[in-house]
Amino acid sequence: MIMSGLVTVKLLMLLMVRAVACCADLGIAQDLRSDGRKRLTYRPIYVETGVIPQANGSARVRMGGTDVIASVKAEIGRPSPLQPNKGKVSIYVDCSPTAAPMFERGEELSTELSVALQRCLLGGKSGAGAGIDLSSLMVVEGKVCWDLYIDGLVVSSDGNLLDALGASIKAALSNTGIPRVHATAKHPVKINLNLTSVTKEFLQFDTSGVPIIVTLTKMRLEEESQMSSAVSVSINRKGLICGLSKRGGAGLDPSVILDMISVAKHVSKQLIDRLDSEISAAEAIEEE
Repeated sequence: MIMSGLVTVKLLMLLMVRAVACCADLGIAQDLRSDGRKRLTYRPIYVETGVIPQANGSARVRMGGTDVIASVKAEIGRPSPLQPNKGKVSIYVDCSPTAAPMFERGEELSTELSVALQRCLLGGKSGAGAGIDLSSLMVVEGKVCWDLYIDGLVVSSDGNLLDALGASIKAALSNTGIPRVHATAKHPVKINLNLTSVTKEFLQFDTSGVPIIVTLTKMRLEEESQMSSAVSVSINRKGLICGLSKRGGAGLDPSVILDMISVAKHVSKQLIDRLDSEISAAEAIEEE
């Protein structure tokens, strides 16, 4: 009797999985998601800047039910010997354990998201293809540069997490003011720095080339369960690919990836305009 009951439960579970899969297939065929949107339609985006006063720049982005915060801290440092003409940027993401059930593996997921953002925004190890202009962080070539520490916090997650984090970083960088530095060499080796007061003079970080991230096959959490893999593409306003990250164990044919990139380029045009508009509106409110 017990064995019969277990078989019945397993059969019901199998039928439920097949039913969900059929509904997902039907939604894809009809270009319709579970919340009524079309497949290529983004959820509403809301931006708030200057949310962390002690940071050089910060922003909060809500993308549907996903809520994330990014902050930027700038510190004087030394450039790497391998890249003497560029500053340095590090990105770290912290996932609140209450944001979603999957965040119980917090450290592993934080590392995964941090690495994905670095690939999408900072390019390769050589800095080639970086979405953030690292040369703009140079003060004295080979001697002094700005180090940017970007921290992301996931408050809640309801899909498109990497996209929302990328948008929050772009908004936080737009909100970032870096003190103007005057360098004087009074000694062949030693360089004296004079940091102008932030309240009087600072440099606004140029975000015109900072890309946004578009994730394909990754929408809402219940829809993600039907996907075997997800590809995130970072694209700037000129339509150039700045980085790419894939998660999920299933392999993808190169032709499929090219199709995804093409779709991401199409979606990115309206997404960049919407995000820039939201950032401008948020900064106008902050200045009032």
